[in-house]
Amino acid sequence: MHLRMFRITVKNMKIIFLLILFLFISIIESHSQSFEDINSTHKKPHSAHKATIYSLVLPGLGQAYNKKYWKVPVVYAGFGVIGYMINNNRKEYKLYKAAYEFVPVEGENLPSPNEYYDLYSKDQLKQGRDYYRRNMELSYILAGFWYLLNVIDASVDAHLFDFQVSPNLSLRFEPYLYNQTLNNQTMPGLRMQVSIPGVFGFK
Repeated sequence: MHLRMFRITVKNMKIIFLLILFLFISIIESHSQSFEDINSTHKKPHSAHKATIYSLVLPGLGQAYNKKYWKVPVVYAGFGVIGYMINNNRKEYKLYKAAYEFVPVEGENLPSPNEYYDLYSKDQLKQGRDYYRRNMELSYILAGFWYLLNVIDASVDAHLFDFQVSPNLSLRFEPYLYNQTLNNQTMPGLRMQVSIPGVFGFK
């Protein structure tokens, strides 16, 4: 029983983790865009406020407003997985709860509420009830987190909508030896070098 619970939870959490990672990567990708504004003299400015409101009213609508249409199915795939987790955990919680709270009456041949009553002991039923109740509550929290992430993503994309990628922007990591003056020792390290066009003499 516990192995089956663990497998279901790990599988669902892996899917959610990949979706969250995918959305975070898209936000970071938007942050890596250039700091040069597109000429907007004859162009209506893009509204971050509208994108935020749209995503608050209907998840995915802000992404569509930002013309990031490929993100809309990602948003709803996340809600679909979380909805499945909520429904499955709630169903299992009710089954374990009904079996655990069932008290047979002497002299009456009452049927058991479900097959779990005959399969598991009282302690196992209690553990199963508590396990799925906790997972159900965590699934609701995860749904709220995914909703907020959808709003944040739309807002960030909207703020960066009027920036374009520069081909001269670069990020490089190099090995570095650091000399400590106190004990005259050399320590290895890693140095990050960022080249931004128009800043500090870079072209």
